[in-house]
Formats: sequence, C-alpha cells, structure tokens
Amino acid sequence: MRNSIAIAVPLRLRPNISNTLPHHKFRPTCFHSHEGHTISCVPYSAPQTKPMALHFEILGRFNRARAAQLTLPHFVCQTPLFMPVGTQGTIKGLTNNELERIGCQIILGNTYHLALRPTSELLEEAGGLHNFMNWPRAMLTDSGGFQMVSLLHLADITEEGVTFQSPVDGKPMLLTPEESIQIQNRIGADIIMALDDVVKTTITGPRIEEAMYRTLRWIDRCIAAHKRPHDQNLFGIVQGGLDPELRDICVKGLVDRNLPGYAIGGLAGGEDKDSFWRVVAQCTAALPEDKPRYVMGVGYPLDIVVCSALGADMYDCVYPTRTARFGTALIPEGVLKLKHRAMADDTRPIDPTCPCMVCKNYTRAYIHCLVTKDAMGSQLLSYHNLYYMMRLSRNLHTSIVEGRFPKFVCDFLQTMFPKGDVPEWVCNAMEVAGIDISSCCAPFPSCQEKYSSDEIGTNDIHMELRLTHTSYRPTRNLEI
Repeated sequence: MRNSIAIAVPLRLRPNISNTLPHHKFRPTCFHSHEGHTISCVPYSAPQTKPMALHFEILGRFNRARAAQLTLPHFVCQTPLFMPVGTQGTIKGLTNNELERIGCQIILGNTYHLALRPTSELLEEAGGLHNFMNWPRAMLTDSGGFQMVSLLHLADITEEGVTFQSPVDGKPMLLTPEESIQIQNRIGADIIMALDDVVKTTITGPRIEEAMYRTLRWIDRCIAAHKRPHDQNLFGIVQGGLDPELRDICVKGLVDRNLPGYAIGGLAGGEDKDSFWRVVAQCTAALPEDKPRYVMGVGYPLDIVVCSALGADMYDCVYPTRTARFGTALIPEGVLKLKHRAMADDTRPIDPTCPCMVCKNYTRAYIHCLVTKDAMGSQLLSYHNLYYMMRLSRNLHTSIVEGRFPKFVCDFLQTMFPKGDVPEWVCNAMEVAGIDISSCCAPFPSCQEKYSSDEIGTNDIHMELRLTHTSYRPTRNLEI
C-alpha cells in the first residue's frame, strides 16, 4: 500500500488548461513518485499579495523582446542584463571599482558556499554581503539548489530538504527551503531565489515530474519563511525538464503565487539547443508581462541574444570569467584563443572595435605571454570578457528602445557567422520571435560545416560554435 501525500496546486491547474501553448495533453491529478508515494493534487488558494521591493517598467519592445528598467533596493538596472558570478562575494580577477567602471549592475552570490564560508551569521553581523564586500549596487543570491546537480555525489534529496556533505569539513549540512531563505535573509541580497529541486535536463522519467511538484511545494515554504519582503525580492524557479506539460504546470503554479519575479531553471545542462530555446520560448510566453524573467546559467552571447529575442530579461553564468582563465577572449566573431602560437607576434588588440581598458592598452602578443606564465593574463581577459558582456547587454537594451532590434540581431549574426551558416535552432527561434534574419543566412541548405582550431589561419580567430551549423532552413508551424 503506497502512502498518500496531498499537495497544494493552483485551481487553474485543473483540466481547463490555458491555450497559450497548444496541443498539450493534461496529466492526471495523481501520480506515483519514485520514492513510492502516491501524490494527489488538491486546490491551492493563493495567499494575500505580499509587498515587493522592486519596480519593473518596460521602456521598449519588439515583438517578444523587451527593454526595461528594473528598480531594486540598491540599484536601478537596465535590462536585458548579464550578471557575473561571484560565488563567495568576489568576481575573480576584478575589483569592485573595475566592475562599476565596466557597467556591472548585479553580482550573483552563492548561498551554499557563503553559508559554509564566511557563514551567513558573520555576513549578518557585518550588515549584509553588500557591506562585507563593499559593493554598492544590486546583488542576487541563488538558493543552493544548483548544488543538487553539481555536488550530487555529496547530496541526499528528500521532502525535508537537501543534506549535503560539506566539502570543507565533511560534516552533514541540511538545507531546507526555510533554512535557504533564512540564510539569504541574513546575506541581504536584492533578489533571493527559492530553493527548488534541480535535476539535469538530460534525465528523463518520473524524477522530472517529482522534482517539479516538489519545487511547487517548496515555494510555499519559502514564501512563509521570507521575513524581509520589503527589502528583498523572492523569485520562483520554473522546473519541469524538457517536458512542456510539466513546465506549463510549474509556470501556472508559480504565477498564482504572485511573486516579484520568475526564473527559468534546469537549462544549460547539456540539453540540445532546439530543446533549450523551445523551453525558454514556452516559459516567457506564459510568464507575466510586468515581472522580470531570468534564465539561469546562460552566458554564451549567442544564447543571450536568442533568449532576449524570446522575451527574457536576466542571465548569469561563470563562462566569461572561467573561459578567460583558460586564455580565451570573447569577440564579436566568436572567441579568440590567446594561448595559440599564432598570437605570439600579433600586435593588434584583442578586439579593435572594443573600447575597454585592455583593448586600448595591450596587444594580443603581450597577453599571449601572460596567459602562459602569469595570473595577470587571466585578470586582463576577465576584465575584457565582462566588459564584452556588459556592452552586449547595453546594446541589446538600446537597440530595443530605439526600435532597431532586428538590425542589431542581423548584424550580430552576420559578424559571428560570415558564411551565413547560422545554426538552424537560431533560425527557428528567431522565426518564433518574429525577427527576419534571412538577410544574414545562406539561402539554400549546404553541407554541414564545423570549425576547428586549424582554421584560425590569417584571421587568428577560433570560432566556438558548439553545434554543427547548417544553413537557414526555417521550420514552419513553430507555435510556442
């Protein structure tokens, strides 16, 4: 005999499903979790609206894409925006003054790591993470849920929460939804994330469904535990893997809670790009127009342009700084491998079109010498890469406000794919976004092409194209 657990889910999740995303069959109201329980759904009554510590004003739009002003307790931000990851209160290789200088608006901190060291109690005693690290602008802390995936060999997930084996001293550490919010309340970031049950998108089967429903149950515990709604904004996280039905259920459940903002989680974990953009398109179409939308873990420039066209506002990733530590610079054409021997006598700047301090003052040859021998090389590349991401964010915002977003997208793609071999998934996503990119795509299907480091040649450029690229072949009836 299986145990029966009643779960609160929104009334709107009963079979009269919205037609926002057609052709979805609705799942039964009971299912078996892999823990052996029968999960039954009962109506959810939304709590009274709590105060919000943000103001979100859309300043311009083109179809799905929008540029907005996001007013947070510590800073007024312009979206779309990219957030560098400062796991333990620092962006590796950059000072806070440098981050302000390049236009960084929000820094992301990691609740799990900050709770271990220096501890949330110390941060609270110091007046919060802002004071502790002397950062005057906005901050966002994640919930610690991502560690369920990245440190799964150290974690045990139950309905109560997640028990981690501390990588510091090996002791068990229980992270419940309540504890995650209490830690984040002590840290004091402008935006705090609800603890969710995170699974890799490459996983299939009942575990995905179980995680999505647990995420909905945990959001209520997070809301109840949140003691600083006037100072901090609690965002919910949409889960559901690559299953459109589960994503739809999760979106509706979170929207019924009327949160200050919403994140799209569980992506950038190895799924194919066609599935990636479809999940983003589905979620952005169903989330409220007047709330910020945050796609978690996305940091490739091409992905950010596509997601912004589909209506997303915020992004974070370690990619720009991590790839810098491996000697790689972000440039409009793709990436530049500064460790490559062709860089040894190249006296050009990393990017002749970039006005950052690094490109103004240093050559590729100089940085080539540093990245192979000195830590300053990765610091200079981190500065340049984050400047590139901040500049990309500004250009996205400005092009939407000024009504030239389609031209910006075409120019971006033409520079990155001069042969016209724009990936098919990008073409399909832009079709759904209502942006005509036919001018920068090859008109007929061509042989599949791959770029390799051998093609650096006279251009000294290595294109990091993570998929095999095909010519422009739009797929019809892409209703997302």
